[in-house]
Amino acid sequence: MTAPTPVLALQGICKSFPGVRALHEVSLRLFPGEVHALMGQNGAGKSTLIKVLTGLYEPDAGRIELAGQEIAPRSTQEAQDHGIRTVYQEVNLCPNLSVAENICLGRLPKRWGRIDWAAVRAEAQRVLAQMELDIDVDQPLHRCPLAQQQMVAIARALRDPAKVLILDEPTSSLDDAAVQQLFAVLRRLRDQGLAILFVTHFLDQTYALSDRITVMRNGETEGEYLAKDLGRLALVNKMVGAADSAAEKARLATTATADGAPVLQAEKIGRSGALQPMDVSLRRGEVLGLAGLLGSGRTELARLLFGADAADTGHLRVAGGAPKRFGSPREAIAAGIAFCSEDRKHEGCILELSVRENIVLALQARHGLRLVMTPAELEKMADDYIRRLGIKTASSATPIGQLSGGNQQKVLLARWLATQPALLILDEPTRGIDVRAKEELMDALRGLAHAPESGEPMSVLFISSELPEVLHCSDRVLVMRDRHVLGEYPRGALDEAGVLGVIAADAP
Repeated sequence: MTAPTPVLALQGICKSFPGVRALHEVSLRLFPGEVHALMGQNGAGKSTLIKVLTGLYEPDAGRIELAGQEIAPRSTQEAQDHGIRTVYQEVNLCPNLSVAENICLGRLPKRWGRIDWAAVRAEAQRVLAQMELDIDVDQPLHRCPLAQQQMVAIARALRDPAKVLILDEPTSSLDDAAVQQLFAVLRRLRDQGLAILFVTHFLDQTYALSDRITVMRNGETEGEYLAKDLGRLALVNKMVGAADSAAEKARLATTATADGAPVLQAEKIGRSGALQPMDVSLRRGEVLGLAGLLGSGRTELARLLFGADAADTGHLRVAGGAPKRFGSPREAIAAGIAFCSEDRKHEGCILELSVRENIVLALQARHGLRLVMTPAELEKMADDYIRRLGIKTASSATPIGQLSGGNQQKVLLARWLATQPALLILDEPTRGIDVRAKEELMDALRGLAHAPESGEPMSVLFISSELPEVLHCSDRVLVMRDRHVLGEYPRGALDEAGVLGVIAADAP
């Protein structure tokens, strides 16, 4: 039998930005009538590759072929003209307009110079019928469930004949029932001969839908595999590039601190479409690590514990107190909980302010107008944290935007330490900083939990996509996958291979 011909083939794609090599010699093949999963950790290059394919970025080198002909899309419109359609994670539609208007938006049928509303409705019904969907095209989009909104976005993309459909994290905000509804539609489109590129972080969904898998790591193509020939553990290992070290196993066998008093207990805490209900406890003087692939629910859990997102199931107990739910981060801060977001540029640092001003922000948020400190006292406090954390800056008056990424991260850590929290939540605190800065930061974290220079030991919830970091820092590890907790393990019970084995294991 002759091998099938790919409808889309990318060869030797390279793309660099100042100081960053985003893609290097990347290859990708899509075949008609297949769902092809694109897998990789954060920073693997998936988003950059999609932007090259859809005309948002021009590649530095490489070749794109569609149906055997070389193409070079220079805009999203050019990519669409070639039959390449994309539906992104966030539904990019107009909720105040009807389903029919959203499907035909930008190319509304007209008659005698006016919009032909009967033709608009008929066209929308035609496209939905091709997908075997029964949706009221006259209802406003905002009245449709989120799963239906995703399907309307797909219908809009497929209004004109398409060769390739790219779905970028389409299930990230959907519950299980909505995911199954969406997958039924995608299988029908696949059976009609459409090539579908499915970008996701969910292992279960990858194997439930995909025929073929391409794995990316560090901006390169690790390999292309038939889904039936690639086991879960092998896939996870290829995504993260796991190492196996006897010395690491021996080091992890060293235990840390004895159990302390409960700081925070979460019982059946969850949020529909974001996190399945789960139990989590944190004790004083320990580091609890969350291990899992991107999309496993780690950040969602952190945001629920901090009140940044509202839980719709379960409750929290702070220091063994009465059950409650935080309605806002302000309530969490008042309860002694601190949170460093993974997005330090947009949710952490205020780049125009000085190091000192950035440090005092959380203290001001906790105490409000009751915070009365003289400029000399504020400067002394900032200088103290600069010394304790080894922040490399000319002075506390230096704008934080002039500091390196690692030193900016330490300033954010100092900001929350100034509030003397009982629990410090750190989401990807080492992302984007060099190796030496990572080691310094992780050593500082364990010191804060186990042997602080001043004050009582605190509890630390540590989230990182780098398994060695989680294992290095943590006294206990929660392993997560697809918005569930798979298990809890004491320090030394698992090495890297063990964690990957838990993540990759078949669901019970």
